[in-house]
Amino acid sequence: MIAVMPQQEKLSPVRHSLAHLLAAAVLEFWPDAKPTLGPAIDTGFYYDFDFKTRMDADKNADGRGYAISDKDLPRIEKKMREILKTWELFSEIEVSANEAKKVFADNVYKLELIEEIAAKGEKITLYYSGPKSGLPSKLTLLNVKGQLSNVGFIDLCRGGHAEHPSKEIMPDSFKLERTAGAYWRGEEKNKMLTRIYGLAFESKEKLEAYEKQIEEAKKRDHKKLGRELDLLTFSDLIGAGLPLWTPKGTVLRDILDDFVWQLRQKAGYERVDIPHLTKKDLYEKSGHWQKFGEELFKIKTREGHELVVKPMNCPHHVQIYARKPWSYRELPQRYASTTKVYRDEQTGELSGLSRVRAITQDDAHVFCRQAEVKKEMAKIWDIVEMFYGAVGFNLTPRLSLHDPKQMEKYLGTEAVWQRAEKELRALVKEKNTTTLEALGEAAFYGPKIDFLAKDSLGREWQVATIQLDMNMPERFLLDCTNEKGERERIVMIHAAIMGSIERYLSIIIEHFAGAFPLWLAPTQVKVIPIEEKHCKAAESAAAALSAAGLRVDLDLTDEGFGKKVRQAKQMKIPYFLIIGDKDMAAGKVTVESRDKGNLGQLDIETVTKKLAAEVQNKR
Repeated sequence: MIAVMPQQEKLSPVRHSLAHLLAAAVLEFWPDAKPTLGPAIDTGFYYDFDFKTRMDADKNADGRGYAISDKDLPRIEKKMREILKTWELFSEIEVSANEAKKVFADNVYKLELIEEIAAKGEKITLYYSGPKSGLPSKLTLLNVKGQLSNVGFIDLCRGGHAEHPSKEIMPDSFKLERTAGAYWRGEEKNKMLTRIYGLAFESKEKLEAYEKQIEEAKKRDHKKLGRELDLLTFSDLIGAGLPLWTPKGTVLRDILDDFVWQLRQKAGYERVDIPHLTKKDLYEKSGHWQKFGEELFKIKTREGHELVVKPMNCPHHVQIYARKPWSYRELPQRYASTTKVYRDEQTGELSGLSRVRAITQDDAHVFCRQAEVKKEMAKIWDIVEMFYGAVGFNLTPRLSLHDPKQMEKYLGTEAVWQRAEKELRALVKEKNTTTLEALGEAAFYGPKIDFLAKDSLGREWQVATIQLDMNMPERFLLDCTNEKGERERIVMIHAAIMGSIERYLSIIIEHFAGAFPLWLAPTQVKVIPIEEKHCKAAESAAAALSAAGLRVDLDLTDEGFGKKVRQAKQMKIPYFLIIGDKDMAAGKVTVESRDKGNLGQLDIETVTKKLAAEVQNKR
């Protein structure tokens, strides 16, 4: 998750208030609907409802009613603006569990929440929203049937609203976006509810800017471009969340992975290879079994042994380190492997390449002494900056720390965590940069530095991560012999540059809208002869480009010249070379750039040097 920005903190109460407003408007039209949960989210708000089958003037041909749909949103939105004019305040009313149950006696979802709050011993609060004159006394409140009173709206809530909604919320700064299905509490075994999403920003202008961004994002959708550019496909026979990579898509993946490896190799990393299976004992010892047991794919052998398809690589790398005793002189040990891991994500959570079940990780782990931590992490930081600089991303580091109030979520002791976080802060100071701090966002085994990047649409993504782990070495008793001949506990650094290649590709496909820079493009140059008599010259030009290491497509098909050019543009190839009578007579080729248009006639040697230099510089 992205750390909450000050702007989001300011907007969150407004967005939360709008979720209440949405529920109030829905109940005006469908008084039998059951509101459930309605939080603020990073672009607005939503509320989940249990609607009974609708029976009113709008009916299907067979006379039956139907559930709410997107076409209902305009009138709900209009009603929200009408109600907003009357909402002068939000007022908290503390009640007992029994009193709360009386108010929500006909809403099983609220009753379930009340039971949970009471079981935790937490304060139960209701919030009235409406005109000051309608603020109910507790006695009046307990006689309210449902969540709508005569003049206002009542909801079970912990708080966090606009103090004066009619003054603080601009009527043109929000909009209902869409409806969707959502299981109660996100669990597939529960009833499917109807979720209504809304957008909300500080002003009409910012709302419209976001909507424009969304429209542009639809054009850049990696699922759409992945098909159009022939990079990947999915098969119903193979299953959801398991992408298949075409030759072009595989080239793209390999280019990125090779780039990461080149940077790591210079920093002293060595490649290792690990199996995709393990006994569950490995994850029991590492702590992953207890934490993620439900998310693991499990296999039973013919002999009854229980194996796990690996969901992460770190415990495997730990076992490579643990194969022999080490002297401090042999440290750091730096292991890297790009390999797939598998996680049992729920079907409803899967989305293109952003959320998959087969995840390719460019994973690396450093085993070193405490005194070497800052230097090793600084090397990884440099790799991250060089890698992301090649695609034009400016990075913002974020310290993801543990929450000392919830130590049950983490491995290890408070002292270990404090020591680890001190190391990260020292590195940030050495890098002379400022960072965001996100309490509670650490991995369960250690704090980390996450890097945030904004793409060409201004969307913020978490990309690379560096994680410091003092707990895994403790669990596996990893050590070295120090200068005094004593056993010394080491530490472990987790370093993912892309993290998930699939997710990273989803980001940069949309960032570039499929128009990759030359160094990254699966096909860098297309050579197009105008007529058959120009084919030999085209073959010679293509051979020269290939010899220089460029990825070339020579189009010798029978398609017309115009169609060949259109196809090159549709596939967003950075350069295409045209060879006709005038080019052959001059001993040159006509160079067309995807980004700069016609570059005129150049000899093939000049073209080759120009493109090779552009690739080398990763511009």
